[in-house]
Amino acid sequence: MKEFSKTYYLAAGECNPQGELPLTLLMTRIIEVATLHANSWGVGYERLIRDNQVWVLSRVAIEMTEYPKVNTNYKLTTWIEDYNRHFSQRNMRIDDESGKPLGYVRTIWMVIDMNTRASVDIEKLGYIRENVSDIPCPIETQSRLRPIEQGHAVDYTFGYMDCDFNRHVNTVRYLSLLMNMFDMDCYDHYFIRRMELAFIKETRYGETAQFIINDSDPMDSHLSITVDGDDHVRARFLWQQR
Repeated sequence: MKEFSKTYYLAAGECNPQGELPLTLLMTRIIEVATLHANSWGVGYERLIRDNQVWVLSRVAIEMTEYPKVNTNYKLTTWIEDYNRHFSQRNMRIDDESGKPLGYVRTIWMVIDMNTRASVDIEKLGYIRENVSDIPCPIETQSRLRPIEQGHAVDYTFGYMDCDFNRHVNTVRYLSLLMNMFDMDCYDHYFIRRMELAFIKETRYGETAQFIINDSDPMDSHLSITVDGDDHVRARFLWQQR
């Protein structure tokens, strides 16, 4: 199974205020489909945890021309483009119910040891070599996100509902909090055409972070989540007028 697909239905209760698939829910689906594909090869969570290892998301870029609308079906298809000893590059395509591509995703995954938090050599996972796919992914690779030199900041202390089973802050929660730095009027007039996230350090329960934004270019926002002066997450939102 070099490629794996799953179809979803977008109910009204799942939509954002614009009646579309929220970017946060799309991020949840991306992680879910990646997990299901890995499980189908026998190298998902259930298998790796026996060796005290887990997959973690390192970087992601999502680029959308439009988002699925309320009361419609949409499909995610995933495949492995490349890998090395440290990282696996997994791509995805999002189609509407007619089969038209709405967007693409590039993700970088790594396996870490749960005790040492160090990366594991994934070249030992022979399934990757056998299942690399040549499906094209037309969006650009993730850019190198730099530290923000200046911008305005908001403090936030992470709580119980921000954390996942790894006991660190959940990917979707990071994204949700970053998106909340923009108001309703912004989302009524613009949508996020491209989103990039780079995870640098783990953030844990009880830590207080600064959410910093530089939106000197209103169509190209750069953001970071910083704890004690160290960047834990860097992000970029490219906007498009509705």
